[in-house]
Amino acid sequence: MSLIIFLVVGLIAGALASYILGRQQDLLVNLLIGIIGAVVGGLLAGLLGLGAYNLIGEIIIATIGAIICILVWQRMR
Repeated sequence: MSLIIFLVVGLIAGALASYILGRQQDLLVNLLIGIIGAVVGGLLAGLLGLGAYNLIGEIIIATIGAIICILVWQRMR
């Protein structure tokens, strides 16, 4: 995956996760949450034997990972 696509997927995933959880974040925060979520989601999907074969699947996995990251971050604070 190219860097630009990875950043766009991260931005979309971060924005979706923030919207789903009812949080208003800045663009940069959404991007960071989405990128970290993409990594976490990819690791968890790999452990479960799941894979994303297209852009929509990558966004879904990254969004799930971003939601997990936000929830863990809220618990830690």
